Amino acid sequence: MATIEHSAILHAPRERVFALLERVEDFVDYSDQIKAIEPLGGRRYRWHVHAVGMDWSFDVEVTDIKPPDVLAWESIDGVRNSGRYELFTVPEGTRVRLTVEYQIRNRLVERAVNKAARPLVNQVSRQILERVEARL
Repeated sequence: MATIEHSAILHAPRERVFALLERVEDFVDYSDQIKAIEPLGGRRYRWHVHAVGMDWSFDVEVTDIKPPDVLAWESIDGVRNSGRYELFTVPEGTRVRLTVEYQIRNRLVERAVNKAARPLVNQVSRQILERVEARL
């Protein structure tokens, strides 16, 4: 599995940042690459993403919620991936660290995705956190 990390400082308390991040269905408003998020019941969601010139769908389940510190998920169908937001109090507000792991089974697609994934995840993460901060 490939691992990508991104972090940023948001000028707001952890509790306020976490309150927005835990509203998974709102992520569609935070990134241009996320086309739709369908609630499937409980802590499960179907994500529809357009990235690397392709449409991707995958089902995820939120696996760990510890307000206001951790929000984590893992795919249960589609593109194998998992991710984790960790929030830390810093003098400027909140440092948010995102860790994403993914695995693609098609070698040709995997090469293209691996080449584009790190800048793409950083771009998407930056866009998400900028839009979350704007909502704060």
